[in-house]
Amino acid sequence: MATIICPSLRNSVASLCFCILLYSVSVGARPATFLEDFRITWADSHIRQLDGGRAIQLVLDQSSGCGFASKRQYLFGRVSMKIKLVPGDSAGTVTAFYMNSDTDTVRDELDFEFLGNRTGQPYTVQTNIYAHGKGNREQRVNLWFDPAADFHTYTILWNHRQIVFYVDEVPIRVYKNNEAKGIPYPTRQPMGVYSTLWEADDWATRGGLEKINWSKAPFLAYYKDFDIEGCPVPGPASCASSTGNWWEGTTYQALNAIEYRRYKWVRINHMIYDYCTDKSRYPVTPPECVAGF
Repeated sequence: MATIICPSLRNSVASLCFCILLYSVSVGARPATFLEDFRITWADSHIRQLDGGRAIQLVLDQSSGCGFASKRQYLFGRVSMKIKLVPGDSAGTVTAFYMNSDTDTVRDELDFEFLGNRTGQPYTVQTNIYAHGKGNREQRVNLWFDPAADFHTYTILWNHRQIVFYVDEVPIRVYKNNEAKGIPYPTRQPMGVYSTLWEADDWATRGGLEKINWSKAPFLAYYKDFDIEGCPVPGPASCASSTGNWWEGTTYQALNAIEYRRYKWVRINHMIYDYCTDKSRYPVTPPECVAGF
């Protein structure tokens, strides 16, 4: 079964052991193997377990893509995975890692979508945020390294103050809680953790101009170090509201000075699209874009 940690005593071994006994259902963390905390949602023949289940391979070919999801939903916390993306000519493929409330009309969702490209061109990562059923908050960043050459860590931090998307501990997007200003923020619905590898050549690469080259199939992506730390639902109702959870601490309520410099560096040098500045879609700037960092 998954390791269980105490939300407020993360760095104390003695306290941790004590907390495991008292709070064994409160906060879940890194699973030992893939199938302990995740399930395959479609095309199980296209997901292969490696290293005794501590890593997996996702396969996309002309017959199918594939996907998996966490067995539980969570309300606030942090999720991360190490991913090695599809190498070479990956145009038209999308590798997604996201959280979703699995609700039809009033959906909350936090998206990483990795958009493949022709060989030699940069990989683009698109992030999007749905809050109370409203999405269309896309931002795109060209990654500053080759994400298919090795594993890199992709993280979503979600607490009462902010949502932060990280790439190797570099924040690439921040969405603050401005509910006091009437701006939607996901606070009520738990979300599961999902990932898919699929064909989307109608839009993914250069707006659909670059089509998938099936002669390069199968397309392969690799995952390892699945890490979920959050309040499981169903679970103790007090968990999500607890200020003792480590991800609610002062350190995680805003970017620190080093993180902020990295964040600005990404946005100045690597951002290629921001819905906040797209006047053709939004003649009036969306309120969350002017609410303050």
